Parts: sequence; C-alpha cells; structure tokens
Amino acid sequence: MLFRARSGTFLTFALAGLLTGVWVARMPALAGKFGTSEGEIGIVVLVWGLGAIVAMQVLRGVMARAGSRGVLRVALPLTALSYVAVALAPTYGTLLGAVALFGMTFGITDIAMNAQGSVVEQAYRRSIMSGMHAGWCVGAMSGGLYGVATAAAGLGFTATVLIAALAAVPLGLALGRTYLPDTYPIDIGAVPAAPAASGTGRAARRLPPAVYLIGVLAFIAFMTEGSIADWSGLLLHDELHATQALAALGYPMFELAMLFGRLVGDRVRMRLGTRRLLTGAGIGTALGMTAVVLAPSAPVAIAGFFVTGLVVCTVVPTTISLAGTAAPGRPAAAVAQVGAMGYGGLLLGPVVVGFLSDATSLRVGVGVVVVLALLIAAGARFVPLRTSSDISAHSPEAPVAAAEMPGGPSRDDPNGTRPEPIAA
Repeated sequence: MLFRARSGTFLTFALAGLLTGVWVARMPALAGKFGTSEGEIGIVVLVWGLGAIVAMQVLRGVMARAGSRGVLRVALPLTALSYVAVALAPTYGTLLGAVALFGMTFGITDIAMNAQGSVVEQAYRRSIMSGMHAGWCVGAMSGGLYGVATAAAGLGFTATVLIAALAAVPLGLALGRTYLPDTYPIDIGAVPAAPAASGTGRAARRLPPAVYLIGVLAFIAFMTEGSIADWSGLLLHDELHATQALAALGYPMFELAMLFGRLVGDRVRMRLGTRRLLTGAGIGTALGMTAVVLAPSAPVAIAGFFVTGLVVCTVVPTTISLAGTAAPGRPAAAVAQVGAMGYGGLLLGPVVVGFLSDATSLRVGVGVVVVLALLIAAGARFVPLRTSSDISAHSPEAPVAAAEMPGGPSRDDPNGTRPEPIAA
C-alpha cells in the first residue's frame, strides 16, 4: 500500500513536471503560432502564474475539507483537459483564457500532490519529500526532450501540446487509485496529530504562525529558482558572450544538478537534520551564485549553476514537508498557503532581477540570488520542527520532544538532528 502510494505520488510529480517541461520547451513555437512579442509571451506566463496563486488561495478551504486524495483525483485529469484548451486556442485572447484555466487547475494539482506527498511521508515516518520532487525534475527534463524531438520532427505547438495532454488524461485517472487518505494511520509510536480547529468563522480557518514562517522561506526559495530559470541564458549570452547553444546549457545543467541533489536529499536531511540542511543549502547556494556572478567565462558560470542546483534543490521540498505538519489536522490547507507564497516568489523573482539589471547590470541583478540564499541560511534557525523526519519513532521521549518543538529546538535535540527512523 505505502509503496504503491509513494510510486503513484512520484509519478504524479513527474506528470506535472512533464506538462510544464513541454510548455516551456515549445514557448518559441507558441510565439510563432500567434505572432506575439516577448512582452505578450510574458503576459501569458504571468496569467498562468496568477491563475495558480488565485486557485491556491480561494480553494484552500476546499482542500482542507476534501483532503489531498479527493482533490488530486479530480484536479490532475482536469489539468490535462485544460491543457487541451491551451493547445486548441484559436486566438491570443482565447489563449489567455485557456492559460488562466490551466494555471488554476495546475495550481490545485500542485498543492494537492504536495499535500499527498506529506501524507505519504508521515506514513513512512522518514523524509521522502525530496525524492518526490525528484520526480518533478525527471518529468520536466522528459518534457523538454519531448519538446526538442517534436520541434525536430516539424510538429507545431498545437500538435505537440495536444498529444501530451491527451496522453496525460488517462494517466491522471489511473494515478488517482494510488493515493492515500489524509487520515491514513502512521506507525505505532508516532506522535498523534492534534485535532483540527473547531468552531466556525475566521478562528477556525486561521493557520498557525509557523505556516507563514515556512511560507516566507518557500517564497525566497521559489524566487531563487525562478530567477535562475529566467535569467541564466541571458547572463551567459549577454554578459559572458557565450553562443546561443552554450548559453542554453545553463538551465538544463541547473535542473540536472537539482535532480541529482533531490535523489539523495532525503538521506542528507536524515543525517544532518532539517535546520542544518537548510543552513547548508543557503550558504552553498550563495557560494555557487557568487561563482556565477563573478565568473570570467561561460564554462565557469555553468559550473556555478550546477553547484547551485545541487544545493538549493532541497529547500523547496523541505518547506513543503514542514508545511504538511505545521498545522496538525489541516495539512492540505497549510501546504496550499505555503505553495501560494512560493508561487508569489516564483513570479516576483524574475521581475526584481529584471528591474535591477536595467538599473545596473545583469550581473548585479542575478546577484540578488546570493542575498536570497543568505536569507534562507539565516532563517533556517527559526524553522519549527514538527515533522516526523525530525522525531525518532524509537525514542520513548518522541512525543515529548515533538511538543517542545513548535517554535524552537527541544532540550534533547537543540539542532533538530535527532536520528531518523526507518520505515516499517
């Protein structure tokens, strides 16, 4: 049961990543289909992101009531169907409407699959969220390769996206049978979850402050990743005078390193502890991006992007994992809130870099990532440790330690490095 759920959630992340990878890889074909400018394509991407954020915020209550399994079983197939609408949009105006719908359904899928990943992680009683997010990297890279293959074969944007969308519909329906209910029982000896807030009105809907603290870290992490994704190519081409082919290697190398890092990220977290992992990731990202900003040549900068991807990759999965247990009894709502804050950073990051680049230089603009990374390292010490991956299932004091961890370290585990249990 647990292995099937873990595999199904991994494949859900991979499918979502694939849809995104296809969409990004064939963006030039989209521009060619409608004869749009770079600014108009930017509006398309913005509408997609705003749709996702609106859906995350508005439907947070639905997520809390229906649970991640119920929402994901509906949202994933609907995401694939809305992708069909994007493929078949006949005009730029209808494209914006289809993209808004796609963003909304994708946003719901995103928070639901992360909440489901949290459910599976708690059932396993050890950190597995980073491995789930590795599925996203696999899917995104596969979608990009599919986009390259269809471009080489002469297929346009409509045919490329339509094929991917129609294949995703039955896959989404089939994956729905693998998910766990949000109330799935965890191992004997686990810390019982606190009941959800009772009553009605704003008090019942209010999330603990810890959720918003984790959301701030997610905001910074997403802002970092978004800035690198959107500006790596221009930095390599315009500042370091790389050819277009060489400049295009920056982001794929970053994503490849993210995949490698996420495949081992859970084991690193279990060995180091959550706070030390986040601190190390922040410092490592700052060092990697400093090498990029000061690079004398494109190959050095590409190596810096690889190092950055290798260390920053664990931050987003860790914040989602923390969100899943920061509001006992309401994991889906907490993940929705953190996810919405993260998407806000994803949208704002490239804008901030662009503004600074216009005012100074592209190196200075991209250099803001160094500052963001240091903020992650500094904020790690304030992270509340409630996750199962920070509590030993074999320790007789585990419930006591958990109760002491909501706002800081416990007396038994000041660094959040308690040995992590092995799944049953």
